[in-house]
Amino acid sequence: METRDLILTIFVAVTSLAVVIQMVILLALYLSVKKTTTRVNALADKFETVGMPMLDSARTLVVNSRPKIEGMIESLSSSTQIVTAQIQRLDATVTEVVDRTRVQVIRADQLVTRTMDRVEETSELVHHTVMSPMRQLSGLMTGVMAGLGNYVGGRKEQRTRRAVPQDEMFI
Repeated sequence: METRDLILTIFVAVTSLAVVIQMVILLALYLSVKKTTTRVNALADKFETVGMPMLDSARTLVVNSRPKIEGMIESLSSSTQIVTAQIQRLDATVTEVVDRTRVQVIRADQLVTRTMDRVEETSELVHHTVMSPMRQLSGLMTGVMAGLGNYVGGRKEQRTRRAVPQDEMFI
């Protein structure tokens, strides 16, 4: 029985030691929780003295500013609608100006083209109606002058023609 008593004594000592260790751990936990509770209570008191008035001020500010903010939102909405309408009008005006400008450019191009065609036709007409008869008249006058010169005064200059072989004429 002695071994049993020894084992029982060791078991009781180990159990007692375990209970003492648990007691120390529980005491440490108690002290830690007490310290944390004290800090949390201090923070709660500080929040009540500093934070709550700040939250009340913020709440009051939000409550008082709400109608003003709603008015600003309504004004911004109506301003946005007005700006949108003005932009649409401006777009329509610019589109109309561009279309009219395009039409005027086309008309100006057609006008310049017709004018150039008429100038060309007039130039050809002047050439055929004035220049051709003038050449003919000039040739006729040259012939008459030569004939009169021959008839009245004879030949003042003898023109000598020398015969040029065909090979010399070709260069």
